[in-house]
Amino acid sequence: WVLHLENITMSLTGQCECTFVTYPYATKAAKIQLTVKAEGKLCCCCSNDKEERHYLKKVWLQQILEILCLEDETSENFSTYPLKWLVDENGRKEELVTKEASSPAVYRNSRMLYGQKILLDLNNTLKVFPTKITDDGRVFSYHMLYHPEKVQKSSTTVIVFGK
Repeated sequence: WVLHLENITMSLTGQCECTFVTYPYATKAAKIQLTVKAEGKLCCCCSNDKEERHYLKKVWLQQILEILCLEDETSENFSTYPLKWLVDENGRKEELVTKEASSPAVYRNSRMLYGQKILLDLNNTLKVFPTKITDDGRVFSYHMLYHPEKVQKSSTTVIVFGK
């Protein structure tokens, strides 16, 4: 299930609850913290999982898609930690880029990104270009191992606009 919000304003910041009726079993509910940022960015953070953040990124068709690894974390330098970028392809996560500490990035061939170029920037920003209509709704995720037992995660859902 995906919730699309349009014409968002700062007043939408707050906690929301999503409830599903899964007849005949039970009702499932999850609380989500919505934070509206400048430039229409929306951050959705599950209240029971502080280690993962979810973002929504809007981009124009045929432009460069730039996804920051962790949009909220600007004070720390995460470039020394092992990381990987993945993309969700039909419910299966496909690895795009991996980087071990103090090693160059390793790019994987990706069938679904045929004709596109992938670049990992110095600050671990993922760049995909040119943006295609097939990128609309695609989810890119970032996993960083910052402690032997802890992984920092973020996922970004892409919305592609045509001119």
